[in-house]
Amino acid sequence: MPAQLAEDRPRGWTVWRQDDNGNRYEVSRHDTRAEADSTAAMMEARGHKQTYWVARSA
Repeated sequence: MPAQLAEDRPRGWTVWRQDDNGNRYEVSRHDTRAEADSTAAMMEARGHKQTYWVARSA
């Protein structure tokens, strides 16, 4: 059986973004909470006026 591609594996944590108009977008999915937190922190550090948060993937 071939190895499963990384993008095909289920991921446990999602980084979300909300813009100034209240629109919400999925930014990325990650295997671990630490990876997702790191991505959200990196996005926040860019200085945009958007809100980023991490939630369990559905």
